[in-house]
Amino acid sequence: MARRPRKDMIAETRAKLIAAARSDFGTVGYAATSMDDLTASVGLTRGALYHHFGDKKGLLGAVIAEIDGEMNERLRAVSGRAPDPWTGFRDECTAYIEMALEPEIQRIVLRDGPAVLGDPWHWPSQSECIRSMTESLEKLIEVGTVARIDAEAAARLICGATQYAAQWIANAPDPQAISQKAIQAFNLMLDGLLLRR
Repeated sequence: MARRPRKDMIAETRAKLIAAARSDFGTVGYAATSMDDLTASVGLTRGALYHHFGDKKGLLGAVIAEIDGEMNERLRAVSGRAPDPWTGFRDECTAYIEMALEPEIQRIVLRDGPAVLGDPWHWPSQSECIRSMTESLEKLIEVGTVARIDAEAAARLICGATQYAAQWIANAPDPQAISQKAIQAFNLMLDGLLLRR
């Protein structure tokens, strides 16, 4: 039997640890997840976890990066279905806020993530979000849909509003009710960017 390439074995080990952590972090939370139990559940040692992620915090970062990547794919699909770029932009922002209703995203990304990893503004995914949103706004300004405004400033404000709305929803006693309020207010605010003719 041919020996598997080392890179495949590394990828498999990382994937096992991330999948197990994602399941445990999503059900019992970061603090209650035992690294010994987690590694044993996938037939690995704690040393494998430390080798690949440094520590439990590093593993949480990897889980969040995976979830964030999936969220981005879903958001691109939302904007791709829209009849025009402005509707796509607006729908994508709204969809991000609505994702705060999903239990896994609530617990891992919006509650445990900031508590353990610190302010999401310092996460690598946030820089990509701002860059992407700035590009979208520049295109909307160029075609005359959005008023002439500094696109990066607007992107940072919009990202801040969506992030805060998602945090509000994730930590609310009635997330569904808060989501409806947040989306209504956010969309009204976002419409203020439209060029008035």
